[in-house]
Amino acid sequence: MKLNITARYLLSLLFIVVTVFFVNGLIFIGLILYQQEKGHFFFTSDYGENFARSFMEDFSLLDDGTVKLSDAGYDKLKEAGAWIEILNEEGTVVQTFPEHQGKTTHYRPVELIHRYKYMDDELNTYFIGEFEQYSYLVINPNLDVRRYTFLVNDRNLFTSIADFTILALIINLFIALLVGYVFSLFFTRPIKGMTKQIKALKERRFIEDKSKEKGIYKKVFADLNDVAHTLQQYEKEREKLEVMREEWIRNVSHDIKTPLSSIRGYAELLKSDGLTDEERLQYASVVERQSLYIRELLDDFNLSLRLRNEELSLKKERTNMVTFVRELVIDLLNDPQFQTEEINFRQTDEAIYWEIDRHLMKRAILNLLYNAFIHNDKVQVTVTIAPDRLIIEDDGIGISKEEQAKIFDRYYRATNTKTIKGTGLGMAISRDIIEAHQGKIELESEPGLGTKITLYLT
Repeated sequence: MKLNITARYLLSLLFIVVTVFFVNGLIFIGLILYQQEKGHFFFTSDYGENFARSFMEDFSLLDDGTVKLSDAGYDKLKEAGAWIEILNEEGTVVQTFPEHQGKTTHYRPVELIHRYKYMDDELNTYFIGEFEQYSYLVINPNLDVRRYTFLVNDRNLFTSIADFTILALIINLFIALLVGYVFSLFFTRPIKGMTKQIKALKERRFIEDKSKEKGIYKKVFADLNDVAHTLQQYEKEREKLEVMREEWIRNVSHDIKTPLSSIRGYAELLKSDGLTDEERLQYASVVERQSLYIRELLDDFNLSLRLRNEELSLKKERTNMVTFVRELVIDLLNDPQFQTEEINFRQTDEAIYWEIDRHLMKRAILNLLYNAFIHNDKVQVTVTIAPDRLIIEDDGIGISKEEQAKIFDRYYRATNTKTIKGTGLGMAISRDIIEAHQGKIELESEPGLGTKITLYLT
């Protein structure tokens, strides 16, 4: 994988280098053609020669045979920082403009050719013109244009250009490969780590990368580590839930098996002849009671799933919680199963209003009250309603620290419930109902000192 990424990176780099090389060549050629078209080409043979020939319009021949330079000509010389020497046919300097410029008084033909081609010792550039019977030299020491003379073999020139282009391209490609490879070592190493971590995630191995040198990929690795950590937590939760689910299935299977056996047995008895009306009614009551228990079990399971998946819409009403909770307590104590129990009811105000789904909130509170009585032999329960909370506390056997962490988990049944019928969903359903109301539930307990459950809802 690393070699594949490196190879692709290097090929991309080579393509970029070749493309840039040829584009630069085209730009260079285009620039030369453009400058030549506009007259600003840096290779030119016209600038100095045209400047020298322009003085022919500024010269005039006087009657005594001397040459006169117009004021415009003097201005051009001054602007260019140049001077003019007038030569007769023998090469002798007969006049200068401005006067007394130049040190040479006579030029031999070979000296004229040499200075025209190569400049003089003071690096002055020479241009030659003709006027009447005279020749003249325009000498410029400050000219930006320089004359360079060299011989070119056309065949060798094109061969050399081709060789240079190929050599330059090879050198550029080599440098690009070398730099690209060195850079790719730092570029592909983190990618290898990323692909390894992603592959581990795919295989459900949630490994966090603890290395520190991440470079530009630091944020990517941090996000991958967050994903791995989150998935690891989800996986632990899933495994934990799976264990509890299997345990719940075993418990529920056992709980259903008993009432189903009763229903089947009493159904067989109901078929028997010779039963008295009293016996038939008794057997039918048993069948009904066991059926209701199975229905309650399935209802709890269905409600738990709907709450967990947030598929249950709440029908909230503005409710006086003092009246609502007091009526729940009275109804519970009127139940024959709990008529010998004691509940102390307290309130901080005469009227405390909450926005609740009455049916679901009744289910949540009753689950908590049932647990207080079912899991304790003899207990006193106190219910306190305040503007922002509802407190249910008892003086029973309490709950251990280990069980407190699991008490609101689905399918969990405490160690003292082996002989108590139940679905293991009651506390989880209560918590889900409170959270569906945007509230929270807290548990405080010490073994032997009782339990305190607080519902917060605002």
